[in-house]
Amino acid sequence: MHLQRVQVPDFRVLKDVNITFEKDFNPRVFPLGSQNGGGKSTLLQLIFVLLHCSTNPDRYFAIKNLLNNFTLREDEDKRVLAIIDIWDGEKTINLEFFIGGDAYLQKILNTEANIDSYPETFFILQRAADIQQRISGFTRDEEELKNIIEQFGYRQSETTPSRKFPDDLKKRLLDLGIDFDSMEIELSDPDSLSKINRHSKTRLLNHQKKLQEESQILSDRISKIIEYLKLEKTIYINYHFYNKVVSNELEIEVLLCRISNLETEKWQEFLNNLSNKIFLAAPSTQIFLFLSKAERNSLFTNKNMYQVGLIRANSFLSGLFTYDFLATDILIKAFKNARDKDFKEALKTGKYGNNYKKLLQDLDFLLHDKQVNLMDDFSGLTFKLDRFKDSIELYPEDLSHGELKRLSVYVWLKYQNIEDSIVLMDEVDLALHPDWQYNIVSDLVEWVPNNQYILATHSYELCQALTPSHVKVLEPKLTERRSD
Repeated sequence: MHLQRVQVPDFRVLKDVNITFEKDFNPRVFPLGSQNGGGKSTLLQLIFVLLHCSTNPDRYFAIKNLLNNFTLREDEDKRVLAIIDIWDGEKTINLEFFIGGDAYLQKILNTEANIDSYPETFFILQRAADIQQRISGFTRDEEELKNIIEQFGYRQSETTPSRKFPDDLKKRLLDLGIDFDSMEIELSDPDSLSKINRHSKTRLLNHQKKLQEESQILSDRISKIIEYLKLEKTIYINYHFYNKVVSNELEIEVLLCRISNLETEKWQEFLNNLSNKIFLAAPSTQIFLFLSKAERNSLFTNKNMYQVGLIRANSFLSGLFTYDFLATDILIKAFKNARDKDFKEALKTGKYGNNYKKLLQDLDFLLHDKQVNLMDDFSGLTFKLDRFKDSIELYPEDLSHGELKRLSVYVWLKYQNIEDSIVLMDEVDLALHPDWQYNIVSDLVEWVPNNQYILATHSYELCQALTPSHVKVLEPKLTERRSD
């Protein structure tokens, strides 16, 4: 996979971006520079979220957060977010991501469906999402009903039981789709509690059944909408809401992607594969636009909340990595993985492989005068320093930030088996000695040579390791470094 070109007309600080990453360049490492606040991080995150999250509903939260405040302008029915060209090894595939309003969808559906109107397209999408959310809460609804009946039973067991069903419990039943008054049950009836329980369960089940039936009907209609969009070489990704400033009305817009130079039947396979071939590495202190607005703001007020939000997001975004600390557990897993490979090779050939030994040698080479020691039970690791006459035992916290970062990047690339991929790295030069900044280019190429690396950086040393044509710059351009 190779990201060949990216165009962003107008997104946050990015204006008229048009950058080409030549697929024939060797090495395929491209520094991305700009002034502070020039949009390097924004561009990397935009590319990552669009390519990594568009095919997986569990990741749609990242898209919705990213698109916060990105809406149609007056008199627009379509607004382009980004145009990305991907080389798949044989041809260039063009992906145009854009948001569309109801007028845009109606125009396509009226043309392709050959009908005068396709009623309430956006209502269908909204209603389907609402129903799906209700269906996912069926178990919770059943627990709520059980709690309501128990509370009423407890109140009726009091010395003077009520002759009227409590209004607060009646409202909670109504929230479940159950109208108590329509049951016409007399509370003076000794068997009233049992009847309420039985009738409520029946009505809840009927209500749930109706929701499931409506969900299926809407799903069929959405499938037809999606098929009509395909005739326009367009796929539906997701929708989001926003309030119109003037009228304060709730509007719905959809994120769509037009795919060019690829057969329709291959779209899903290509996008799924691309999703698994895009990675983003960045400091954990970076402001990630795929987090909620509250979580982003908490970076300045409550760092614990921000870290919790980042960890939650990371659990869904498998291509995300924060490399400003050594993930000891990842390193231990890398050793376990190498051990397991050696054992499988022994079962297959009768001789143990050398994956474990090779990993150990690589890490020792990376750390120069330090050797990695793994505890016998694989519960932790230490480092032995042989710089002095007597060896000194060190722990991960004793290593420098630069050593930890370099080791983390290596382990991440190797442990995740990141190959033939597009690797976006933000501020990779931070905490590295100038010599290491220069060498990080050759390091990456040596560690995994068949990846494309796009490195957002302020480091002149890193840029000098490549030709001027490799270096891509966002406007406003950097000034030349003074020689005096």
